[in-house]
Amino acid sequence: MSAPAGPRAPAAPPVSAPAAGDEPAGRLGLPQATALVAGGVVGTGIFVLPATLAKYGTISVLALGLVTIGALAIAAIFGRLGARVPAAGGPYAHARDTFGEFPGFLSAWSFWITAWVGNAGIAVAWVGYVNYFLHWDSEVGKIAIALVGLWIPAAINLSGVGNMGRFQVVTTVLKFVPLMFVAVVGLFFVEGGNFGEFNPSGKSFLGALQVSAALVVFAYSGIEAASVAAEKVEDPERNIGRASLYGTLACAALYMLSTIAVMGNVPHGELVDSSAPFSDALNNMFGGVWGGIMAAMAIVSGIGALNGWIMLCAEMPYAAAGDGMFPSRFAATSRSGVPAFGILVATILTSVVVAVNHLWSEDAFETILLLATVTTVIPYLFSASAQLSRLVTRERPVSRGALAKDLTIAVVGVVFALWMVYGAGAGAVLESLIMLLLGIPVYIRLKAVRGEFGPGGKEAGGKEAGHVEVEDVRIDMRH
Repeated sequence: MSAPAGPRAPAAPPVSAPAAGDEPAGRLGLPQATALVAGGVVGTGIFVLPATLAKYGTISVLALGLVTIGALAIAAIFGRLGARVPAAGGPYAHARDTFGEFPGFLSAWSFWITAWVGNAGIAVAWVGYVNYFLHWDSEVGKIAIALVGLWIPAAINLSGVGNMGRFQVVTTVLKFVPLMFVAVVGLFFVEGGNFGEFNPSGKSFLGALQVSAALVVFAYSGIEAASVAAEKVEDPERNIGRASLYGTLACAALYMLSTIAVMGNVPHGELVDSSAPFSDALNNMFGGVWGGIMAAMAIVSGIGALNGWIMLCAEMPYAAAGDGMFPSRFAATSRSGVPAFGILVATILTSVVVAVNHLWSEDAFETILLLATVTTVIPYLFSASAQLSRLVTRERPVSRGALAKDLTIAVVGVVFALWMVYGAGAGAVLESLIMLLLGIPVYIRLKAVRGEFGPGGKEAGGKEAGHVEVEDVRIDMRH
């Protein structure tokens, strides 16, 4: 793989570029990169999102709009930073380039936790839709279905970037076309009386807005996908930003239109208790039985999302390992030019979480997913803060108009990230903090392996590590 490292701040450790000659067997053009973003964001959750939001009334549509603005701001920030530092790892590279290696490590560690835990959530939901056709009631059978859903996209990822990108485009188109059909055509069947009250929850305006917004937060995770896979994107300085915005805009349009269409087609009392809101909306629009069609759509959507997220599970530690910030095995590339070790480890961990969910406690798993919402936000906050730092310190001269626009976007991104943390609740924040702190022993071990100690990063021989280029530890199994 080959991608230029961005300009380095004098006091910050360098973000290493891959060695020459490591070009992967395949690249992600703008369509594939956009599909990576959109396909990663839209998984199985959208198929129950309207029913989940309905219990909070139409105030949830306002919350969805506010979260969408924040998500677009974060996507724009990734585009700006991707043009400046088009290095693998996205949020990790941005945090490390701006603030130093420890914040970079925390960003990578947080994202990695989010990725494989979130994949377990997608896989569990995917099982429910596959079981619409199979009707396997045993927990062992459900685990088997989930493992199939996890390891098929893992195998596709292991076969190479080109195959992964093509599969992502196909699955994204297959799930977007029918979902957008419901979202757009459904608007012509909307009846005002179906929407219900503005705020039936009994909470205050701000309380209901906050809670319903928190439900939407995790639905937008994945907007950083093109930035994380920067080294595999063609012309990353231009295409990371475009793919991030195009993918997020497509998801925003789908979320907003489909939520309104379903809420307007299914009476509020029925929608709150619905387990298949899109099927109910189609039944009300055209009559007949649509459960099988929607289940098939959800199966395609879920496996496409897993395809993209399995790639991201490996790309973030791959980039960090290249700078000595993750175990060096994560930097190994196979003959297909992919970080195979990272793909396998993440898929194994996800498989374990899925098995634990089915064999022991579903309630515990829901808590883990809420925790993953917080760990999603931490890389966003670092990236938004990195952009804000670049603008405030005037790292590069820009016109007043451009500065004002970029400052506004950066501030919105920071506020959005903090709001998402608050919305997750005190319990999730505490548990997320514990998981972040568990990364510190890993960081200490990595520093020890590199022979560094002390706040200045001194090597055991007395040299300042900050003044020495970090050796590229990526391994190429092809040789």
